[in-house]
Amino acid sequence: MKTNLLIEQHFHGCFGIDFNKASIDDVLFLSKEILKYGIGAIFPTIVTDTVKNTRRAIWTIKEAAKLQTHDMAKIAGIHLEGIFLNPEKKGIHNPAHFLIPTVDNFRLIEDDFIKIVTLAPELDDGLMEYLSGKGIKVQAGHCVGGNLSACAGTTHTFNAMSAISHRGKSTSLSALINDNLYSEIIADGIHVSDDALKLFFKTKPTDKVILVSDCLPCTKSSLKEFIFADELVYYNGAKATSKDGTIAGSTSLLPDIIKRLHSVGLFNHEWIENPYNYHNLDLKGSIEWDNEFNIQDITL
Repeated sequence: MKTNLLIEQHFHGCFGIDFNKASIDDVLFLSKEILKYGIGAIFPTIVTDTVKNTRRAIWTIKEAAKLQTHDMAKIAGIHLEGIFLNPEKKGIHNPAHFLIPTVDNFRLIEDDFIKIVTLAPELDDGLMEYLSGKGIKVQAGHCVGGNLSACAGTTHTFNAMSAISHRGKSTSLSALINDNLYSEIIADGIHVSDDALKLFFKTKPTDKVILVSDCLPCTKSSLKEFIFADELVYYNGAKATSKDGTIAGSTSLLPDIIKRLHSVGLFNHEWIENPYNYHNLDLKGSIEWDNEFNIQDITL
């Protein structure tokens, strides 16, 4: 089977590189190496950090994008996952750095290279309208609110958001029943059970499913312990967690997740096209997969 190259809109790093701490050379190396895995465009994702460190990470990624060559995955923009989240659903993020989602607070780190912002809609104080007006994708994540009417999408659906409820509203329930929302899902077999994935894939329109990895710096590296989001994270070869057992992110790249989904009979190749439409991207190149969804060839 031949498909377009993959687009990864939510990942924090790999090959031992953390986008919050990376140098320009680190980002360029990562973007070149990841193309070998069939990933043609990336949205480096920044976890919650201080304003100073966030600004530095944004600058670094933006400068790296200016220096890219044809043999690298396109750096299509930044996904800002941190800062504007709800402490009730903080996940691995450090709530000491959280700010209220206001325009003034966003201006502390504002940059035209930010293309996606994950925030808690229930805490919004004017920021969502401002971001949407600038064409930035607003995604609900690390939140408890059920009103997602002003959102373009949801971030790692089910994880770090209020669960499905048969009474009242919840973020997960709203994500499932709103056919206009693009919804990320981490289908690595750890973050979401296969039964929950079946419900998600049955409920969401085919053209609104966004497969993401949310992968960590330890992915495709020898790292077993590392600092991420101010926490010491332990990687046991399958799962990466903090000392208290909080899952920090995945340890699989997108093609690995696709292969796993195929192995359990849950993969739909049409999902590969959805990030192209969501972000209005046009990439050259294709992937040739074998019957078990191993990559056989990549054409640029």
